[in-house]
Amino acid sequence: MGTVTTSDGIEIFYKDWGSGQPIVFSHGWPLSADDWDTQLLFFLQHGYRVVAHDRRGHGRSTQTGDGHDMAHYAADLRAVVEALDLHDAIHVGHSTGGGEVAHYIGTYGEDRVARAVLISAVPPIMVQTENNPGGLPKSVFDDLQAQLAKNRSEFYRALPSGPFYGFNRPGVESSEAIIENWWRQGMMGGAKAHYDGIVAFSQTDFTGDLKKITVPVLVMHGEDDQIVPYADSAPLSAKLVQNGTLKSYPGFPHGMPTTQADTINADLLEWLQSS
Repeated sequence: MGTVTTSDGIEIFYKDWGSGQPIVFSHGWPLSADDWDTQLLFFLQHGYRVVAHDRRGHGRSTQTGDGHDMAHYAADLRAVVEALDLHDAIHVGHSTGGGEVAHYIGTYGEDRVARAVLISAVPPIMVQTENNPGGLPKSVFDDLQAQLAKNRSEFYRALPSGPFYGFNRPGVESSEAIIENWWRQGMMGGAKAHYDGIVAFSQTDFTGDLKKITVPVLVMHGEDDQIVPYADSAPLSAKLVQNGTLKSYPGFPHGMPTTQADTINADLLEWLQSS
């Protein structure tokens, strides 16, 4: 574990375990590298080098007041990749992290990239626009910002208790430990970063980034995702990249890397070993 200092003076915390081909994990909003603990241990035990960082303003990275946009997120990821001299890397992004991965590759190219994986990811674009009529109205994201500004702690209890992990669905058993860990990670980060991050993950259009990606891409998405609805995300992303594979999961929620880790890890490992 250590930190990388970016060109604008931000310290980015990262974990770097093991050896072998690197898998670089980019987490979702408003969490941290800790959200990947199950994946880090699983792929470490399968011979990979695993790397995960806290996005600026999140977790243990600098709680800066600015730079909370995809351009800075991608630049920070590039700083980590270069500092650790990673080559032939597999980039895995969940939710907002999927947007970060797409924009990183779209901006900096594939010279250090072998493959990419988008899990429950926000691309191509979440917000409803003239060119994206199936997106969510901007009012949905305005409401998220309002709830965060009013009482972040309560908001960060309600979201994982309900739609994030599908614990609001009939017959789904809730896990207090998972809810508390989500809250813990969220409250570690900065309110300003999380407030601005809602705009970053919802309004950024990743269409151009996706079209540039030629390496193999696995798109994994739960069909009961209540945060990033399936129909306007995964199938479109898989078509926009030049070498995409779509893997959908009936009934799985947005937070499926945690609640369905056994399935997600096994499927991801199989795809990595498939060629």
